[in-house]
Amino acid sequence: MTALGLDTSNYTTSAAFFDGWNGVNAGKLLEVKPGERGLRQSEALFQHVKALPGRMEELRSQGLGEASAVAASTRPRAVEGSYMPCFLAGESLGRSLAAALKVPFYEVSHQQGHLAAAAWSAGRMDLLDSPFLAWHLSGGTTELLHVEPDGANVKAERIGGTTDISAGQLIDRAGVMLGLRFPAGKALDDLSHQCQSWPKPLKRKLNGLEFSLSGVENQVKALAERGEEPAAIAAFTIGTMTQAVWEATAAARDRFPGLPLLCSGGVASNSRLRQVLSERCQVLFALPQYSTDNAMGVAVLCHRLWSNDKEE
Repeated sequence: MTALGLDTSNYTTSAAFFDGWNGVNAGKLLEVKPGERGLRQSEALFQHVKALPGRMEELRSQGLGEASAVAASTRPRAVEGSYMPCFLAGESLGRSLAAALKVPFYEVSHQQGHLAAAAWSAGRMDLLDSPFLAWHLSGGTTELLHVEPDGANVKAERIGGTTDISAGQLIDRAGVMLGLRFPAGKALDDLSHQCQSWPKPLKRKLNGLEFSLSGVENQVKALAERGEEPAAIAAFTIGTMTQAVWEATAAARDRFPGLPLLCSGGVASNSRLRQVLSERCQVLFALPQYSTDNAMGVAVLCHRLWSNDKEE
């Protein structure tokens, strides 16, 4: 049985297949002009529609057989009011393929896909069948989650995270400010390692399990205007984000002792974040290629949902 998953997020077009053990993801970043910090939803949707056929051809070249079920991420998170037009591209193709193949179609959220991809690539699919803590760290989301099984899917409750801009937004805005291309995560990560010593992070006040990052962006602007070295600004940005995530993590582990911690989302591929969290606590990370936006988790959930329906 082969499950096909589709994910059309900001800012990656992805398709993946999963057979219960192994899978392949085909992804393509949307094109953002130099100096710009993102795309309008209409432009993102248009680029997804153009890119999806190529992703399907790429999967076919990797050995995708006839799908037994199809799933797509249809919204950012599985909560009321969560909506972005760009997900219509994947949903439309997914429903059409399922109808043509006469197979089931399943809806999941982009966030649920991230969690499943992280668990699978970390070799811990068992996490999806018991409670755990998770970070979803991306360009649009910085949420600390308490996750529980929901049938063959998962249910994530937000228990902390940022109160304003996300970690990914901070990194991208700092990167563009320093002349890097959007999205700037990997380039800013590489640049930070050119700094001879890591600057002291800006202290973030923790309110329960929540914190703010907008003040960090203002400080980054001030550093750039003063002519600080770009590598030092990059290290300051990433170091401050990492420290805030760690402090919220430590508080969450005190509140929910014994629960495993899983990190997902594009920012979870940051090398400094991985180093600090790994040194200070037991944490599971997705492989870097499955931290960034991908359809693998959607395909994994598709396989689980289809298998569960067959058993019933």
